[in-house]
Amino acid sequence: MAQDKDSGKINLLIVDDEERFRKTTAAILERRGFAVCAVPGGLEAIEEIKKNGFDVVILDLKMPGMDGNEVLREIKKLDPGIEVIMLTGHGTPESALYGLKDGIFDYLSKPVNVDLLAQRIRDAVSRKKGLPATEPRVREVMVPLSTFSTIREERSVMEAVNIILESFSRTMNTSTLQESVHRSILVLDRNDQVVGVMTFTDLLQGLQPPFMRLLTERPSMANPIYLKSPSYSGMFIIMARDLARKKVSDLMSEPPPTIDADTNLMEAVNHLLNLGVRRLLVVEKGKAIGVLREQDLFFEMANIMKSTS
Repeated sequence: MAQDKDSGKINLLIVDDEERFRKTTAAILERRGFAVCAVPGGLEAIEEIKKNGFDVVILDLKMPGMDGNEVLREIKKLDPGIEVIMLTGHGTPESALYGLKDGIFDYLSKPVNVDLLAQRIRDAVSRKKGLPATEPRVREVMVPLSTFSTIREERSVMEAVNIILESFSRTMNTSTLQESVHRSILVLDRNDQVVGVMTFTDLLQGLQPPFMRLLTERPSMANPIYLKSPSYSGMFIIMARDLARKKVSDLMSEPPPTIDADTNLMEAVNHLLNLGVRRLLVVEKGKAIGVLREQDLFFEMANIMKSTS
């Protein structure tokens, strides 16, 4: 698979003999905006490196034939400038990690969290390019819009539910990869603009009949008779069936507050806290390009702590 060097994307080579992990990781990282090539072993990796240029290699330690350390030595002979992130199993003995002295950027244990992996890939490229250690901007830690599920506002709630179910099934494809499930769907209008968000809370609120909503919003005005358990009998099934036919626009919440892609991270932290929200819609020249979540800032914070300890 040839890499597009002019695309501006970070070029990755994944080397792992576990097919499910390899394919799932490649698909997720491609959605994150990386250019990815994935191969099952060391010989294939060497051939790809001879043909194409890569910024970072994600390399499994334990593989049949050539193990990770052997592949690492060959990679460094071909291109000493390639940064390598080694993936290891839990409980890997220190003796198996002698390759760290031979130019590995970092090693991560399986199961590996995709958010952390993506961050370490970006860090590796920054070191490769000799970039100064300046504070990153929102655009560097956000999750690209392409990784989020979307749905048109005129579609049915049933279709939205199916999209959420599909996102959960994708995270169960492998036990060695941890992808954060986006518990929301971005809602788009006919011009592909983000006009709302569909969350679990929106779906639960949609289940409530008017008198239950009144009880939740204004308990002092609600008639206590509605609290009697017989009133709820069969209601969940009835309301769920009715909800499936409604339009997404009937249930969706307002879109997340926006933040400019070039905003510094401390300002982003204050924005989240002051607004009391867990995510922000990242915009560039008025167009949405990603989402900044609490956990994205957490991983950046953790990375800084680790690098200074």
